[in-house]
Amino acid sequence: MDSLPPHPSPTAMVVAAPARWWRKWWRGLSPTRQDRFAALAPLAAVLMFLAAIVAAFWYLRAEEAEREQEALRRDVEYAQQRVRLRLLERQEQLMRIARDLSNQELERTEFVSRAESLISQYPELQAITWIDERRRIRASHAAPTLASSELRIAGEVLKPGDTADTFGLARDLQQPVYAQPAATSGDSTPLLQLQVPLNNQGKFSGVVLGEYSIDSLLRYGTPTEVLARYAVTLLDGKNQVLAGTPLGPRNTATQLLPWSPRANEYEVPVSPVGNGLVLKAQAYRTSLGVVGSGLFWLVGTLSAMTAWMLIATWRHTRRRMQAQQALVAETNFRRAMENSILTGMRALDMEGRITYVNAAFCQMTGWSEAELVGLKAPFPYWPDSDHEALHAKLRDELSGKTIVGGFQVRVRRKSGTLFDARLYVSPLIDAHGQQTGWMTSMTDITEPNRIREQLSASHERFTIVLESLDASVSVAPLGSEELLFANKLYRQWFGSQTGGHLQLVAQAGVVPVAGTEHTGMDDEDGLMGLPTDPLTSARTENAEIYLPDLGKWLEVRSRYLNWVDGRLAQMVIATDITPRRQAEEQAARQAERAQSVSRLITMGEMASSVAHELNQPLTAINNYCSGMVSRIQSGQLTEEALLTALQKTAHQAQRAGQIIQRIRAFVKKSEPNRTLADVHSMVNEAVELADIELRRHNVRLTHYVAARLPPVMVDTILIEQVLVNLMKNGAEAIQHANRPPSGRSVELRVVPKHVEDREVVEFSVQDTGKGLAPEVLERLFEAFFSTKEEGMGMGLNLCRSIVESHQGRMLAENLYNGSEVTGCKFSFWLPLAKPADATTNSVANIQKPRTIA
Repeated sequence: MDSLPPHPSPTAMVVAAPARWWRKWWRGLSPTRQDRFAALAPLAAVLMFLAAIVAAFWYLRAEEAEREQEALRRDVEYAQQRVRLRLLERQEQLMRIARDLSNQELERTEFVSRAESLISQYPELQAITWIDERRRIRASHAAPTLASSELRIAGEVLKPGDTADTFGLARDLQQPVYAQPAATSGDSTPLLQLQVPLNNQGKFSGVVLGEYSIDSLLRYGTPTEVLARYAVTLLDGKNQVLAGTPLGPRNTATQLLPWSPRANEYEVPVSPVGNGLVLKAQAYRTSLGVVGSGLFWLVGTLSAMTAWMLIATWRHTRRRMQAQQALVAETNFRRAMENSILTGMRALDMEGRITYVNAAFCQMTGWSEAELVGLKAPFPYWPDSDHEALHAKLRDELSGKTIVGGFQVRVRRKSGTLFDARLYVSPLIDAHGQQTGWMTSMTDITEPNRIREQLSASHERFTIVLESLDASVSVAPLGSEELLFANKLYRQWFGSQTGGHLQLVAQAGVVPVAGTEHTGMDDEDGLMGLPTDPLTSARTENAEIYLPDLGKWLEVRSRYLNWVDGRLAQMVIATDITPRRQAEEQAARQAERAQSVSRLITMGEMASSVAHELNQPLTAINNYCSGMVSRIQSGQLTEEALLTALQKTAHQAQRAGQIIQRIRAFVKKSEPNRTLADVHSMVNEAVELADIELRRHNVRLTHYVAARLPPVMVDTILIEQVLVNLMKNGAEAIQHANRPPSGRSVELRVVPKHVEDREVVEFSVQDTGKGLAPEVLERLFEAFFSTKEEGMGMGLNLCRSIVESHQGRMLAENLYNGSEVTGCKFSFWLPLAKPADATTNSVANIQKPRTIA
């Protein structure tokens, strides 16, 4: 069996794909562009190589700098830990001495001995001082290296300064405090102080002051390997050097590469001192130098020289290409003229063979020039079903029977789709005047045909819509009896004449001009002076007319428009509104009957309301009269008590008359007689009226009225009736619930409240009855609905109507103790009087409280 060719590997396929794309792109370029890219390719390669070298050098230096920075950070943090541990060890030793001093286990000589031992053992310790609570130095020992100006003598008192301030801070904090005092003289070495407080049985008794040499602390606390690799310094909070020698500033003038990275340095605060002592390390500068950077400069120089030579070669090639382009431009000009024509061109010889096609013809049909030139009929762009007709057309074309306006054919694309085209044929004459063939131009008319069909379909749909409208539509030009358009309904009503249109216009009152007759001058325009622009932009106006001939009511709308020929025309739309007019007339008759019924119902409501509300003052009059008869019979009635009782009886009789007037005015839906009323007086009057009824039911009445309530604009009689009605309903609910004497109470509360962004006064009446069932709550305020056996169902309905007429709201809810209903609460609120009401009604109009006997 023959061996098969080896299958290419995936790697080879990945490499071959860009190569194929590159070859295809290169072949698609013109020779001029190929020469230009060939000249620029070496220059681009050198520039890319130079950029790669620069990027490599930059990356290596950045990587090296990052490694150095990381190593420096680790070493500095290690050194900081060593210094920190050394400080903590010295702090622990000083705290032991402070503890012994606080426990009075250490005398002055023993303190000096232990201080001398620590100073001789640890070179960073320069002095240890014992200071009492009065800042007097009890004992001190210093190293021989300490300057004389910094020695502390026993018996002296601390002078005001840094040491004294730190002393006060240690006394307040009761814990060790580090500080760095200011230098006393120019030759003094920087010192670091640690003050450890002495605490004798909870009382501050001084401090132990330890002073460190910052230079020794750096020398003996920092590891030697760190000092060997870096320039290590100790800085204070103001970035001043306390110990060590920092590196000098970089001299950029001596650097071969001015863009070299900055010096590698790192700093960290030394705990437990804090930010007042900072450990800083600077790496000694390392540089590649001229020898290290020489390779970079050598590569850069060679690349620049190569680029310069390639640019010179490219300029020479460019001049040669310009000459070549001038030669090609003339040839391309004629080809561009030919290819820019959107009409397809096809040339046939005398035998019917295709000799030429342009780019537009190839684009229309989908076949290339190589596929079409040289073919004879039947051509591949002919549809199979049209071969016979197209053969006949071709024979007529070759015999010279051409149609001036061209003819329409169907053409098949190479993809198999068809399009409509129009062909124009003309003879092809050469330079000698001889006919050598036939030139045919082809235009794609698919889109115009589609638009024409859409317009035809749109016109048909528009006509169908207008014909099916349930309104008459007619259009006629101004000043003429010609009917431009009339739909089906118009023709059914008025026929095909303009008379119906003119009748609608005249009867609806939308005639634009009084007449259209000429005045005798032949050149005078009958529509002269007609405001064309306002008419065409005018809004539609409706007019309802009655046509006796049709027996219909019509709604007529008129609009002016510009007809397709530019004439100003008037469109009239008439809609049959006869059913609507009949319905309106029937609705008017029903409304008249409903008003009669409503008046009867109102009279019944008024009678029920008067009977219900008059029962309260009449009951009060009866009680007063019965009381006077009883006291007269017993001989206990004085003249003063009789006069008071008669005044109250007269007042209740007057109140009954006011109730009749208010109820009568209210049932008539007139506005209440509102005045600026005092809430306290109104509540006291209502409590007085309801108290007799509540005592009869053995119900206790309590009321609370908030102090300094502003006045309200209300009808006091109506609001008092609402309060009395609610309190009586509460007493009756308690009586019906058979509550024990301890649980028979009605509470009236009047408090200010903020409801719906308004300031209001809320009235609430709370009883201890059985509450209201859910089905009763839904119908509680309906007229003639009552839960009482003898109730008329008008009390709460009238109460809510009174409250709402004062722009208030009334609510009812059950009160619960867990799941048990413990009573019911009726509440309503009234808005406060507006400033305008308070200005209009003076303070004198506020009702004064009535006298209670």
